Parts: sequence; C-alpha cells; structure tokens
Amino acid sequence: MGTNILNIGKTALNAAQVGLSTAGHNIANVSTPGYNRQEVIQGAAIAQNLGFGFAGQGVEVRTIQRVYDQFLSAQVNASQTTKTALDTYYSQISRIDNIMADTGAGLSPALQGFFSSIQNLAAFPNMAESRQSALSSAQTLAARFQSLDGQLSASYDDVNTQITASVTTINAYASQIAQLNERIQKATVGGQPPNDLLDQRDQLITDLGKEVKVTVNKSGDTYNVAIGNGQSLVMGAQAFSLTTIPAIDDPSRLQVGYVTTTGNTVRMPDAYLGGGKLGGLFEFRSKSLDPAQNELGRVAIALAMDVNAQHTQGLDQNGQPGTALFSVGTPQVQPSSGNSGAMVGAAITDSKALTASDYRLSYDGSNYKLTRLSDGQESSYATLPQTVDGVEFSLASGTLQPGDNFLIRPTINGARNFQVLISDTARLAAAGVPAVPVLSGIGADNTGSGEIAVSGVDGSYAGAPLPAGSTLEFKYDLASNSFTVTPPTAVTVGGVTYAANDPVPYTDGAAINAHGIDFTISGTPADADSFVLRPSNNVGDNANALKLADLQTANRMAGGTTSYQGAYSQLVSEIGNKTHELDVNRTAEGNLLEATQAQQQSLSGVNLDEEAANIMRLQQAYQAAAKMMQTASQMFDMLLTLGG
Repeated sequence: MGTNILNIGKTALNAAQVGLSTAGHNIANVSTPGYNRQEVIQGAAIAQNLGFGFAGQGVEVRTIQRVYDQFLSAQVNASQTTKTALDTYYSQISRIDNIMADTGAGLSPALQGFFSSIQNLAAFPNMAESRQSALSSAQTLAARFQSLDGQLSASYDDVNTQITASVTTINAYASQIAQLNERIQKATVGGQPPNDLLDQRDQLITDLGKEVKVTVNKSGDTYNVAIGNGQSLVMGAQAFSLTTIPAIDDPSRLQVGYVTTTGNTVRMPDAYLGGGKLGGLFEFRSKSLDPAQNELGRVAIALAMDVNAQHTQGLDQNGQPGTALFSVGTPQVQPSSGNSGAMVGAAITDSKALTASDYRLSYDGSNYKLTRLSDGQESSYATLPQTVDGVEFSLASGTLQPGDNFLIRPTINGARNFQVLISDTARLAAAGVPAVPVLSGIGADNTGSGEIAVSGVDGSYAGAPLPAGSTLEFKYDLASNSFTVTPPTAVTVGGVTYAANDPVPYTDGAAINAHGIDFTISGTPADADSFVLRPSNNVGDNANALKLADLQTANRMAGGTTSYQGAYSQLVSEIGNKTHELDVNRTAEGNLLEATQAQQQSLSGVNLDEEAANIMRLQQAYQAAAKMMQTASQMFDMLLTLGG
C-alpha cells in the first residue's frame, strides 16, 4: 500500500510539475505574436482491481493542447487582410490628394495666374512688362503640369517597388509555411500536437494575409494555402513562387506572375489578387492613379488645343499671325508583346469630346473591337479610321493579324508634354486680325490724282503674308503708262498675269492682284507717283487677348459642360472623396479587427493574473504531492521496522 501511495504521489507530482512548466511557458510568451495559450489536459490513471474494489492509481497527463478557435482566427485574418488593403490604398491616395488639393502646389493657382496675366495683356497689349508676365505665367503653368505629372509618375515607380517587395515577402512566407507543414507532419507521428509549431504556422498565415488574400484548406495536420481567387501557393511541403513581370501592353507597369512546376510563368490579372497590401496597390493604381494622370492630361490637352487655336487667330507685335503657344501631348499607343508587328495610330481631333479613359483596340480577323476601359463599353467596326470620344483611331502601318490588340491612352502624355513653344514676347498674338490685313497708301510726294484701294486678300496671302515692316510699291512711269513693282512680284491685271520685273500696264480702275492682295488703282497719276501696300500690324489692338482671356470661364471640356478649372476641381473632389471614404472604411475595419482580436485573445491569449493564480494552485498541488510521497516513505520505513 505504501508503494501504491508513493506511485500516486509521484504521478501527482509529475502532473503538477507539467502544469507549472506550461504556466511558465504561457507567461514567457505573453508578448509572442501569434502565441495561443496552452493548457494541460489530464485524467485519472486506470484503477487497479483489488477484489474489494478498484483502487485509484493517481493521475496521468494526456496532452498539452493550445486554446485555439479556428473560426475566430479565420475572422481575424480576413479582417486583417481587408484592413491592410484599405491602409495601403489610403496611404497611396492621400499623397495624391495632398498634391492635387494644395493651394500653393496644385494646378488651380497656376491656371488662375495664367489667365490673370492674359487679362493684364489685354489691358496693356503693347507693354513689355505685361507681355513678359504673360509668357512667364505660361511657363509657370507648363512647369506645374509637368511637376504634377512627375509626382504621379513617381507614384507608379513606388507602386512597382512595393509590388516587388510584397512578392518577395509572399515567397518567403510560402517557403516557411511549407517547411512547417513538413515539420508538423513529422512531429505529430507520436499523436501529440506540436503546439508551438502550429502557432508559428498560423502566425505566418496571418502575416501572409497582410500581403494578399489567403484561403486555407486543412488536410489532416497540413495546410494547403491558396491566394487571391484560388491560386495554390502551398501544397503540403511544396511551395510555389511568384515573380514580377512587365504588363503585356505597358512595360512600365509590373504585374504578378505565377511560376509553375515546369518553370513557366503564368500572368495573373491584377483583379485576381485582391486583399492585403498587394490588392490595395493594384486597386489604387487602376482606380485612382490611372484616372488621375489621365484626367490631368485631358485638362492639359484641352487647354493647349484651345489656346493654340485662338492664338493662331491673332497677330503678334510683328504683324504676323500667331503660332502655337503650347505643345499638345499625343496619344500613347502600346502594342501587346505578342502582336504581329503592324501598328495603329491615334490622334485627338476634338478636345471637347475627349474623356479621361484608356481604350483597347483588338482585331479578330474581320472586325475591329474598341473597348472603353473606364466603363467597358464596346464598339465594333469593319474598317478604320473611326473617331470615338474625340479621338481618331486609324491604321498606321502594316496589316493587322487576328489577335493583335493595342492599349491606347489618349491623354496620358498631356501634362508631361505640356510646354511653352514661344520664347519671344513679341510673338504673343494679342491683336485681332482685321477684316482686311493690308493697308494702302500713296507716296508723300505724289502730285497726281491717283488713288489705291484694297478690297481684300485671297488664299495665297494667308500662306505668305507681307513681312512685317515691308511694303509693296507700285511706281508710275508716265512715258510707258506702266508701273514698276518693288520688290519684283508677279502681278495680275484684268485677268492677265505679268511676271516679276515686267512693267505692269496701268488701266484706270482695273482689278489688280499682287502677292494675294486684291486692289485697284484709279484716277490720273503723275509721273513718279507711288502707291504702296503694307501689312496692318494692328499691334495696339487687344481683340485676340480678350478672346484668350474668355477661355478661362468657357465650358470647353466634357462635351461643353465644364471649364478647365471645373474639370480639375472635379478631379480634386473625386480624389478627396475617395480619400475620405477610405479613411472612414479603414477606421471601421480597424475597429472590427480590434473587436475580433479582443474576442480571440479573451479565449486564446495569455492572462497574467490567471496564470499567476494557476501557479499558486499548482504550487500547492506540488507541495501536497511531495507531502504524500514523504508520508508514503515514512509508512514504508515503519513497515520495515515492524517486520524486523
């Protein structure tokens, strides 16, 4: 009996010792990420039949199990994945929001400054200061467009860098999970769960969920892990890997590729990889960054085309027609990597009808399909060219083959290529073009009664107007009743053309055309009388500057429904609203995550007060077991004494 009591005490001592070790392990890992509280599961040892009944044999430790709820863990992981995606999206878009809406660095003050300087030019069209101010403000506007576009382009580079880093992290986690699968499978051969290894694997799943959406299918003691829309990443002890590859139709954009067991890389569409940091980056790029850069380019293109169109309708200080003030960005056409080699072209024909969307043009062998990517609207055509949304799509070279497709971005280069093309203030065309851009006059020393009158100009004059400061002189020779023309110019009189340097006969009131100018000379000129034609410089006029200033409030965008400032303000508003929406959603998701984590920790987390109480209880049990063994030893010694 003493021996039996000794054995029972020993089992009790062992159980208390295991309990103390487990409680100490819990306390030591109170701050370990992913650690789940462990507890000792014990039961009564098999009793011994002594004939008069079954005598207990003490206690046995059956297992040490972790307090773990798979459902709660799945909830935490799902919420963590969503929260990380929202945080990533918010972090990226908030930077764009700060740039676009900045009252000093945004586009609005530069636009306002440009049109204010044009209004000042209209008030003082002949002052050097106002002309320099107008040119300087145009250069400031161009620099602002380029700066904003440059910062958006930097966001693309940052997204690419983060995608690469995320893919590297995902591959590392996949490898570690596969290794843990193998270790866990070997460790469970004895039937007992390797709790710490299980915690490590679950924590890796949580960390992986911060990078991308994760789905876990449990097969026995093994985790099979899929990402995104179900692409296998870990199968037992085998881990697959991801890589980054350039997009088929835009090498500057990175996508994710899946490396198969044969070493081939399969492209994964961005939409397949939702959730986590990776999903947040893809969603930001497609839903906010692309539209923002396109819309900024659309404003730049519309402004440049409209200003150029009006500027060429005026005259500069040299009396010459105005030229383009700004360069206009051209559409970007990117063929897919597998195309046959033929090329399509795109040209903007109507900035008012222009949208901020990208387009995909594909050829199936019979028809051309044009897809507007912003809303998925499709159009089919049997031939090209076709004009859609102010853009003409055409064949540029070669013959398309079935399967060829192109990504066309009409406005992507608008802000990047917005530049001032004039450096001489005298070339600012502030003056309006008079109805007849040629003035006539008679020589100061004329003595006859001859008169000259201009009736207009024909099309040839527009292509080669009289140079500023020059004159076309007709000098009368009484003896030959003809004119000498200086500089020598071909002249038509009454339908008969006389070559340059030939005398031009005089007919009173006959229709004359020279240098594209229609005029008449009438009356009785005296010998050596002269008649001159000269360009109407009109340099003091502000008619064209007023029309340029009117563009500020004109609705020249979105089908004539908004102004340049209105379109940009709408872009700023959309980005601001999206930023606020994400901030609200991520805060709500953060609260949900905290609540779910609190619920999980209330079950699985280590409570130091509870563990301290357990240690006190187990310490007492340990002391009691030791006392029992001491008592059993004393009883055994007494029996030996009596037996002697």
